[in-house]
Amino acid sequence: MKRDKYTENIQSQMRKGSLEFVILLIISRKAIYAADMLKELKKYELIVVEGTLYPLLNRLKSSGAVEYQWKESKSGPPRKYYKLTSKGKKLLDALLLNWNNLNQSINALIQSYEKNNSR
Repeated sequence: MKRDKYTENIQSQMRKGSLEFVILLIISRKAIYAADMLKELKKYELIVVEGTLYPLLNRLKSSGAVEYQWKESKSGPPRKYYKLTSKGKKLLDALLLNWNNLNQSINALIQSYEKNNSR
């Protein structure tokens, strides 16, 4: 199906709206380097450019949700590894609850749409 600019814009906004949640999910598993976050986002087709990721990480750090630690690298300068703080864990838990409620509501609407349009 060919997508028009309006459809692409809505899809982009949907991804952007969930990006902080997705980043917190990624960071929650282990301390992680930003380039590895980008690889994982690409793997799940949630492609983000560095220019989007770094300001988001700075906002999460400023809010106290994440912190970073410098670690030496075998292939260049030291790297920042981000990890979740206890405040970030509470934020993630709240976002997860909200996501599950939103997902349940949207799925109910989708089922209603599909039922009404299958005739």
